[in-house]
Amino acid sequence: MTDVTSAAAGRDLPHPDREEIRLEAVLHALSDPMRLRIVRELAADGSELSCSHFDLPVTKSTTTHHFRVLRESGVVRQVYRGTAKMNGLRREDLDDLFPGLLDSLLAAAGRQYLRLGDRA
Repeated sequence: MTDVTSAAAGRDLPHPDREEIRLEAVLHALSDPMRLRIVRELAADGSELSCSHFDLPVTKSTTTHHFRVLRESGVVRQVYRGTAKMNGLRREDLDDLFPGLLDSLLAAAGRQYLRLGDRA
């Protein structure tokens, strides 16, 4: 994990370095419908979104867990901007490590959503 030595280290969150991201962890993170929904929204927006942006039908503690799994797997990067925890998709890292994977998963998830709606 990346070591952070800034003055705000207490507010910095650990992320795997690019070379530490493993396919199994990425696939596990994306196997959950709520986490896949988060990633779909991040990909569609293309920029950082705050945790509060996402209206998930789960408790706050479960939402926090989902974001932690995504961060620790290397799928998203979380940073504090003031009091907001911002989330960005690590698309460049994922595309370099696993070419085509993210686009294929997002396309499949989009087709599934069209077929099943919110039940997916």
